[in-house]
Amino acid sequence: MIRLNKIRLLRGLGLASLSALLMATAGCGRKAEQAPAADTPKLESAQEDFTVLATSDLKDVEPLQEMVRKATGVRLKLKFGGTMESTEAVLSGEAKSDAAWFANAKYLLSSPQGQGRVKLQEKIMLSPISIGVSESEARKYGWDRPDLKLTWKDIANAAKAGQLKYALSNPATSNQGFMALMGVVAAASQKSEALSAADVDRGAIADFLKGYKLPGDNSSYLSEQFILQHGPKVNAFINYESWLLSLNASGKLREKLTLIYPHEGVSTADYPFMLLNEAKRADYLKVAEYLKSEPAQLWLARQTLRRPIKPELNERVADVLPRQGLQVELPFSPDRALADGLIAAYLNEFRTPIASTFVLDTSGSMAGGGRRQQLIDAMHYIAGADASLTGRIARLSNRERLWLQPFSDQPYGLQAFEVPAAVKAQRGVAELADSEAKQQVLAQVRQTADELRMKGGTALYDAVYEALAHMLEQRGKSPNYQYSVVAFTDGEVNKGRSLAQFQRDYQALPEDVRAIPVFVVVFGEANEAELKELVKTTGGRVFDARRTPLYSVFKDIRAYQ
Repeated sequence: MIRLNKIRLLRGLGLASLSALLMATAGCGRKAEQAPAADTPKLESAQEDFTVLATSDLKDVEPLQEMVRKATGVRLKLKFGGTMESTEAVLSGEAKSDAAWFANAKYLLSSPQGQGRVKLQEKIMLSPISIGVSESEARKYGWDRPDLKLTWKDIANAAKAGQLKYALSNPATSNQGFMALMGVVAAASQKSEALSAADVDRGAIADFLKGYKLPGDNSSYLSEQFILQHGPKVNAFINYESWLLSLNASGKLREKLTLIYPHEGVSTADYPFMLLNEAKRADYLKVAEYLKSEPAQLWLARQTLRRPIKPELNERVADVLPRQGLQVELPFSPDRALADGLIAAYLNEFRTPIASTFVLDTSGSMAGGGRRQQLIDAMHYIAGADASLTGRIARLSNRERLWLQPFSDQPYGLQAFEVPAAVKAQRGVAELADSEAKQQVLAQVRQTADELRMKGGTALYDAVYEALAHMLEQRGKSPNYQYSVVAFTDGEVNKGRSLAQFQRDYQALPEDVRAIPVFVVVFGEANEAELKELVKTTGGRVFDARRTPLYSVFKDIRAYQ
């Protein structure tokens, strides 16, 4: 049965409502597993927290903090971040944590720098990548047969033919998206090992990505959008098995998903628990030992639907985990150039190109508190030359179209920019330097930001409405782009439409406009509650730049585009 107290606890912690629901319902209809307790109670000594940088898909293990404390005396404290930003924090040494816990650390450990940061590691649990397809669609195409031996090539062909239209976390920012793309690459290469950047089958990537219809930064956001759009437009979700099983159990889907495991193998998240701070080795060993203990393993399997790392425990949870999920593991190439080249090629060549309007608040209140400079710095950031991993992801990519729409009392001065395409490689993938033409466009964006002047009132809803109408017009001319609106504001709306008037006028827009999400960056004195109502109407998400530097917010926004 659903544990109402757990739901209230998770809401109190500020987690996304869907994540709370998925976690709470993961055990519905299954025999409850008692929370693991220590055989012999241990005295908790006065000590510092043992801090762990964890990727966001591990939010469902937060109850382990108290379990670990009771069992070992170690005060485990989890803090969450995206896969790529967390990886970069470890690589740079800026991760102020004693340990890290990722779904997969293959990218991190593919460089000597990453290997040097990680002192010890223990794999904790397993969850293979799977393709969850609507049951009706699976029956229609014969994908529900018990003897099915569907390959990655079959999946790419189905995507190319328009049969498979899937949601997937951004391969440039999330582990599951990246590992799914690597699965296609590894299977298409037909090489069991030593895959290099030059071996990449570009046609296989292009075919696979033709079915990529719903992008996002993380599984929580994607699940919310998938529930809303599940049907003819999006009929599949590629993610870890555990997440798809939990989504099936949530009761929120129009129909359940049939899980497909490619025949030649999959990439599996093994959730390595990694020591970063040598001074905390003793605490690390206690926590790792507990996480691998039978009570903790069974709790993780039943509550999070991830497989035990110990094979002998699989039979104990066979009632909740499908047997066909135990697959051959596709090889992961240690060639860092392959990983970096694949990310760069995805961003600049293979993904659906981005077209977005940035709605920029230039009202008088933006002149104070350093807000104008924040906004200018953020524009410089996406149009600059940040060579960091997340910087490369956040900056404007090849083929991208961008409009800057300033507003104060009313919208004004719309300006358009287009980043040129690069010469396509004939084979393989590789990172390429910016062309001179691209550098010129980036310089023009920075100059436009420098010339922004702040005065007047705040007509946010008028500006967002006009931006949506503009994006809809552009979509009619160029349908093969992915459209979005990104609005920045620091003040209460005091000019033009009210929220209620905007919502009324929005409903009168053509249906296609509802597929264009609006992302809002809030800072200063903006009415956050109203802005959340705005994105609830239009789709998208609110980002709070009052607690996070604006340039960091940009990194997050780009992952949704």
